[in-house]
Amino acid sequence: MATERRLEIAQGQAPFAAYVTCSDSRVSPEILFGRGLGELFIIRNADNTVDTVALGSIEYAVAELGVPLIVVMGHESCGAVKAAKAVVEENATFPGSIGRMIEPIIPAVLEVRDREGDMLDHAIRNNVSRVVHQLRTTTDPLLLDPQKTGKLKVVGAHYNLGSGAVDFFDR
Repeated sequence: MATERRLEIAQGQAPFAAYVTCSDSRVSPEILFGRGLGELFIIRNADNTVDTVALGSIEYAVAELGVPLIVVMGHESCGAVKAAKAVVEENATFPGSIGRMIEPIIPAVLEVRDREGDMLDHAIRNNVSRVVHQLRTTTDPLLLDPQKTGKLKVVGAHYNLGSGAVDFFDR
């Protein structure tokens, strides 16, 4: 069966969803959702941020492959958000490109720093919501037009490492 499927998708891909998620080795959408080759178009980087490369990949998935769903998924105990939190709370610095990589996450941390409860969890979810909002409102017509016509939906999710549950909290 695997050989047949591999040969089938060698002719072209038609994924039913694009996932923007973290590079964390514990967060693999194909495994989490029991999906196989060719079913999900995955964009992974530290804490599911959307830079030019990620945005171009998302636009390709929608414009060229016809993907009708984009899921932005953060996860419990995200190291990139922990690092951004350390910058905000402790004025931490990080070597190499790590500091520049987490810069887009800092506003998500700043927005929740006075909120009651678990600041890390709030920041992780807020970062997902910020990316979802970006994809829903401030991107190219390649993404905006299909959303207006109902051909594309962008949702935010949070994955709990311990329970394995996925909370689609930003629909």
